[in-house]
Amino acid sequence: MAETPAVGAKAPDFSLAGADGVKVSLKDFRGKKLVLYFYPKADTPGCTREAIAFNGLKSAFTKAETAILGVSADPVKAQDAFKRKHKLAIPLASDESHNMLADYGVWGEKSMYGRTFMGITRATFLIGADGRIARVWPKVKVDGHAEEVLAAAKAL
Repeated sequence: MAETPAVGAKAPDFSLAGADGVKVSLKDFRGKKLVLYFYPKADTPGCTREAIAFNGLKSAFTKAETAILGVSADPVKAQDAFKRKHKLAIPLASDESHNMLADYGVWGEKSMYGRTFMGITRATFLIGADGRIARVWPKVKVDGHAEEVLAAAKAL
């Protein structure tokens, strides 16, 4: 697994296919704070709870002048279905190439139930309006996470 960018480092640039056919890139958020959260697979229980939690706090993040972007390796079609099914208003993006996931150090070898495979580590980055990484949550536990990230965004 690639190294996770450190707090204070310039956030790695990206340009991804977004849900609803909209391209999304880091420069779209220039001058704003951004919560960049990575999740393993759309429409699985933990990822659904996490997306719903961030979605439920969307207006509070907006008041804190902070955008939210969820990223996984799922195809855009799966992202679109996930957004529709759970009525998500937050943007989602797809990195099927795994390049951006690798740049953020969240793509690598994982193991579950004795099986080893390549996948995404659930992690969140708070990027400041200056384009630098302000905070990293490298191994996210879903419950209470969105609230913790919101508090950090408000304090930034």
